[in-house]
Amino acid sequence: MKKRIAILGSTGSIGTQTLEVIAQNADHFEVEVLTANNNIDLLIEQTRLFHPNVVVISNSCHYDQLKEALSNEPVKIYAGREALNQVVEMDTIDLVLTAMVGYSGLIPTCNAIKAGKNIALANKETMVVAGEIINRLAIENGVSIYPVDTEHSAIFQCLVGEFNNEIEKIYLTASGGPFRGFSPEQLAQVSKSDALKHPNWDMGAKITIDSASMMNKGFEVIEAKWLFGLKPEQIEVIVHPQSIIHSIVQFRDGSMKAQMGLPDMKLPIQYALNFPERLPSRFKRFSFTDYPALTFEKPNTKIFRNLALAFEALNQGGNMPCILNAANEVVVQAFLTDRISFLQMPEIIEEIMGRASFVKNPDLEGYIHSDKEVRIMTSALVKKWSIQKI
Repeated sequence: MKKRIAILGSTGSIGTQTLEVIAQNADHFEVEVLTANNNIDLLIEQTRLFHPNVVVISNSCHYDQLKEALSNEPVKIYAGREALNQVVEMDTIDLVLTAMVGYSGLIPTCNAIKAGKNIALANKETMVVAGEIINRLAIENGVSIYPVDTEHSAIFQCLVGEFNNEIEKIYLTASGGPFRGFSPEQLAQVSKSDALKHPNWDMGAKITIDSASMMNKGFEVIEAKWLFGLKPEQIEVIVHPQSIIHSIVQFRDGSMKAQMGLPDMKLPIQYALNFPERLPSRFKRFSFTDYPALTFEKPNTKIFRNLALAFEALNQGGNMPCILNAANEVVVQAFLTDRISFLQMPEIIEEIMGRASFVKNPDLEGYIHSDKEVRIMTSALVKKWSIQKI
């Protein structure tokens, strides 16, 4: 029987690559649900190609256009945030792949877990914001979470068969992004177009900016803590410009396992969709002769301040990672719309972390409240700094 997949965020980078994997493995998977926020043209194209049972467009303004365009398709069409939150509960879904961007993935993921759906997790912000709640819900509902992020998939793969062996440390690798080795003076001059040119990965705009600022790696540190039950001191980030070793596990006897491969998101996506079985693939194979040297270095957290801020949020705990995430989403959008500079992003985030209300043991409503509060505060600060810039 084919595994029926719901893809939350099907028009984004992860969503489109997931559909490529499904197309190449049509005997194993079928698309049950597709969701998007605004990219209606691509959603229409995907629906005609993959014939899902249900499609959801989060932005209700597009509903009439979507319904008309798909009038000849045997598909149920819904719109709005509440429809997105509810569609994951359908009995006909076997696995939910969460590929939405940012905080927006939290409530749908919670609802899917409560409905007993296994999760292929590409939305790292869900774990950053509320990892403790997600873990508790997964245990209560007997749900498995399969990481899709390359680094966390690598750790997960290294741990298969090792679950009874104690982890001493993990190493999350980072490419260093397009500004590796830059001075503060150089970073002060970088533009949006510069930041969107990642050397190794083809990703959406938000995650590409996060990678350039190393906030993405900071989020991965927080996510790793919850996915693998680690303490902050057990997580180390190393810069590996070639992006061949995707991460490393060091066990208590000193032995280390690494997962390697060319930078291609379709491999961890396919692994998550069909775990524990590995399916054959036509992905390009790695050749050692093409990479005669694999290099590693420490990240410069004085220059790339966001990584240090993520560790601070992790150590403080409570709702501080939620504060970090909400502030970051606002400043990234401000940078993408040319309202603040690259170096102003961590400056604003740090100021917000010092001003926002800290809650040691928040519940889900507490996280929702923190997210709203921080977005308002950060938007006001961005506006203030934008005026000063002018």
